[in-house]
Amino acid sequence: MERAIVTATMSESSSPPCPAASAAPPFAVRPFGEAPDGQPVGLYTLCNATGASTTITNYGGIVVSLEVPDRSGALRDVVLGHDSLAGYVTDNTYFGALIGRHANRIARGRFSLGDRTHVLATNDGPNHLHGGLRGFDRVVWSAKPRMTADGPALELVHASRDGEEGYPGNLTATAVYTLTNDQALRLELTATTDRETVVNLTHHSYFNLADSGASDVLGHEVMLNAKRFTPVDSTLIPTGQLRPVRGTPFDFTRPTAIGRHIDDSDEQLAHGNGYDHNWVLDKAPGHLGLAARVYEPTSGLTMEVLATAPGLQFYSGNYLNDSHTGKGGTVYAFRHGFCMEPQHFPDSPNQPDFPGAVLLPGDVYRSVMIYRFSTRN
Repeated sequence: MERAIVTATMSESSSPPCPAASAAPPFAVRPFGEAPDGQPVGLYTLCNATGASTTITNYGGIVVSLEVPDRSGALRDVVLGHDSLAGYVTDNTYFGALIGRHANRIARGRFSLGDRTHVLATNDGPNHLHGGLRGFDRVVWSAKPRMTADGPALELVHASRDGEEGYPGNLTATAVYTLTNDQALRLELTATTDRETVVNLTHHSYFNLADSGASDVLGHEVMLNAKRFTPVDSTLIPTGQLRPVRGTPFDFTRPTAIGRHIDDSDEQLAHGNGYDHNWVLDKAPGHLGLAARVYEPTSGLTMEVLATAPGLQFYSGNYLNDSHTGKGGTVYAFRHGFCMEPQHFPDSPNQPDFPGAVLLPGDVYRSVMIYRFSTRN
């Protein structure tokens, strides 16, 4: 059943409060400025039955805030971001954004399908990153809030034209965010094409479960459901090897603080200036399963990441620096946030031994990721 949308006239930096937990979950939408091409942008608030909330803008499908209760019951915003649209337009960190057409890196900005080579922008040194100069993080998606059995949802749709950023095929991408009543943000990504192409969509929130990014994340304890990772060269392109994590700083098979080994003398850590690698998930590809679990001792918050994707990119915020000022004037310094990005492996179009990222006409690309929150003493 569709619910009415409440239009609010509020400043860009203030969020409409959620009602008491006993009230029906509402939607609210308000203006969030204009994109560089002049399109109006909205900011959508979803509130679940327990009072948790998320605000999402249809510019880039960005999750601007995600407030969940900590062990004391107080709401904490667990994602980094900006108070205004201008902050996202001028930033290059991909805070909270939807990423496509192909997340992560493609070597030398090119790949081949059949006998044709497709040339992409090289916007990360010699490589292509996160869809190019104007990826899905920098377009205005059409938006429609709706009510589901699991909680309030926001459906976003973007039609990417044949040749956009060098990718073949007219691609229609759909993203559905649902704030569930069991304290999870669920994201379902689907896509269809009229021509053979490559697709790898993901979500790029920076999380900090302690203090919204005011301090580093090195004390967060991480478990990754992966016994192997994909080592990279000096430009962060996978070598093609699937390397066991055992005996390396990349072993998170048991809960381990992010900071425990991050500064170890290791060639792979040097390449990424810390963790910026893909882990090979120990589950059947295409099936929803546990990818990661993160616990922060001071807040008591635990975040579980479930995914259908074959890989998980864990990034420890190594390129954040004092020039990144976010919500409420908070300075997001070195390693003040981390990302958990379920996706296909980096450079999949050029790596025949990796799970394929090719989408054919008549087929449907589908990826589901769930960020589920709970507390413990």
